[in-house]
Parts: sequence; C-alpha cells; structure tokens
Amino acid sequence: MADPHDMPLFDGSLSWEESQAAIEGAELSDGLPLVPPTLDRMSAMLADRGSPDQSFGNVMPLMGALTLKAVAYNCVMAGCRPEELPVVLSAVEACNEPQFNLLGVLSTTGTPAVAVCVHGPAVQQLGLNAGGNCLGPGNRVNASIGRAVSLVLRNIGGARAGVADMATMGQPGKYGFCFAEGTHDAIAPLHVRRGLAAGDSAVTVLGVSGTDEVLPASPQDTPELVLQPVAAAMNAAIDASSATRKPERGEQIFLLPPEMADIIANAGWDLARLQAYLQAARHPYPFEGVSDLDDRPLARAPEDIHPIVTGGVGIKMTYLPLWSGGSETVTREVRDLQ
Repeated sequence: MADPHDMPLFDGSLSWEESQAAIEGAELSDGLPLVPPTLDRMSAMLADRGSPDQSFGNVMPLMGALTLKAVAYNCVMAGCRPEELPVVLSAVEACNEPQFNLLGVLSTTGTPAVAVCVHGPAVQQLGLNAGGNCLGPGNRVNASIGRAVSLVLRNIGGARAGVADMATMGQPGKYGFCFAEGTHDAIAPLHVRRGLAAGDSAVTVLGVSGTDEVLPASPQDTPELVLQPVAAAMNAAIDASSATRKPERGEQIFLLPPEMADIIANAGWDLARLQAYLQAARHPYPFEGVSDLDDRPLARAPEDIHPIVTGGVGIKMTYLPLWSGGSETVTREVRDLQ
C-alpha cells in the first residue's frame, strides 16, 4: 500500500514520460497512463474540503489510511474533477461496511471487481451516463470515478496483483467499473427502496464477478418472457459458481433497459410481483452423480432481487452475478465534504 508521504507530486516541469516513470516507480500505476498529480491539481481537488489529513478509516486488505489527501491523489490520477471526489470517497466507505466483505472481494483467487452504481441528483449534476453503453467507454465521469475507486483500493488498500490481490484470472472491470441508475415511474431507484430520499445522491457498491447479456425469450411483450431468461442466467450462475454449497442464498442484481421496464409496467406488474416471480424460478440442473439438488429460491428473500433501470435503446438486459464467495451490496448517501 502507498504511504501518503511516498506519493510523488510534480511541479509541472516534468515531461509526461518522466512523470509516468515516477508513478510506476512508486508502484502506484494500474498499467494504464495516468494524469500526473501536480501541486496545482491536488490543490484544486482538495480546495474547501477540510483537512487533507482527515481520516475516514482504513482500507483492507493491508489497512492503508483512507485520508482525504490520499483519495484526492488517486482521483487526480484517474482524471476526476474536484466535484467527483465525494462520490469516490463515499463508494470506498461503502466498501468498508462489514457485509460487503472487502477483504474477500479484493484478496480472493476469484474474479470479482468492485462496481459502483451512482443514484439520484449526482447523475445529472456530474454528467454520468445512465443511457446507451452505460457499462462501456465514452463517458469520462463514469470512467474516472470507476478507475479512482479501483486505484484507491489498489494504492491505499494494497490490492496489488501477487501482493494482496490473488486473483487467478481477474477481469477488465478491475480497472474501473462505474455506471449510473436511470429513472422509471414503475420501479423506484435502488437508493429510495433502501430508505433514502429521491433527492439524495447515493452510491451502491457491488462485488461483481462479471456481466452476462440476457435477451427476452420471445419478441412477444409479456413480463414472463422478459424475465424467464433473467431467471435462467441467475440459475446458471448459482450452479456454475458452486454457490449451491453456501448455507445461505444472497442477493441478485440485474440491469433493466427502459423498454423492458415499460413492458413489465404496462402489464400491470409492480416491483413486488417482479421480485416474487424471479424468487420462485429456481430450477437446478440435474448434474450427474448429484442426488441432493439445491432447490432453494434464487435469493435470500424476494426483496433481495434488485432490478436497476439503466441503459439505452434496445431489449438487451445485463445480469451482474455477485461474487459467490460472499458479498452484500451496500448503498450509502454521498458524503458532503463542504
């Protein structure tokens, strides 16, 4: 993990190549080019934020100090603007909640990445993408916030490959994984379902093992045909990840584009009916030699199935399988640093 005193700051006279070499030499690089952390950029990032040495706890696996200065440093390198720092800090604080199991997510030999979903007014205020290609490239804010969180976990928490990050394969989402929730009249935003106000800006962190594209079973417009393939993806993930061995079922997350949310709403289904339908859709595969099939529901309870409305034009949904080693999603209001 990085000691805040070992984070080099540049005066602007150093060449791009020299600054990248210095960052790499300090073991602060994730392998992609980084914005050089200059004195001016750090001053702008920290302006009117309070004491740079203010601590917000420690970050696993190696318990590095989560100071405002250290978070700001990684935000600069990731290309964030100053107004995005509170989102990054709040996301990392959410990762520190015990139920998220950050130690497990970061140190496992498995593939989870820390994904960040942003909710509420911050989506529009900061310019995050909750439309087409919301999980892909093209939006600086999504990319910068996701990468800053990843850099904080790497450089402050110590989650470096071969040191504390023991992933056998890893996944590209570990460079950065951030998207925004959209809005839909029939399905309240996730942070509202968890007790925050619609006018609150919030973040949810998810330990995600990958993404799985899901299409409706038929062009016919019924909620069942929309949701049957979602249930199939959830079933497949349970069986493929050996989650059947876990004593308790957890949560399920999937991303629902507006067109699919419209089909469900126009048929008169509300969120509770959607959740109940999926909860009852566990169909274990009859593996050879397995006699005691796990026929438990898809989630711990219906309300632990979380559709998130986001994305652009089209019918393709995305299933986000959570790390089967054990991680709960955490939602937190964005901290006010003024």
